[in-house]
Amino acid sequence: MISATFVRFGVIGAIGFLVDATVLTVLSAALGVDVFLSRFFSFSAAVTITWLLNRKHVFGSDRTGTDKALEYGQYLTVQIIGALINLGLFALLVIRFPALREIPVVPLALAASVALVFNYLSARYWVYRE
Repeated sequence: MISATFVRFGVIGAIGFLVDATVLTVLSAALGVDVFLSRFFSFSAAVTITWLLNRKHVFGSDRTGTDKALEYGQYLTVQIIGALINLGLFALLVIRFPALREIPVVPLALAASVALVFNYLSARYWVYRE
């Protein structure tokens, strides 16, 4: 059974994706900023938005006395590792199964799913542990 907490985490992840895609598009396509620099800013914006939303709506960490800088650092670490897992698994699947190059959404979905589970478990049991 999928928990309501996991579903909320996934919805907030989708919001983060929209923020990421919007900032990336505006910076790179509309303003002509280098795509890699744009990606740095878009990823940073998405991580910050999802941290704020997850801490309040998923993990109930919006409380006084919480070391927000430490929490954000841990959350950012989880997100970076999750992104590396996502990219690494995507590359592994495409290299190992060349036919997937024709339908890259399949390895993308598999890699994103694994990274989502990693990110959720890491956030729940490390960043927002009781």
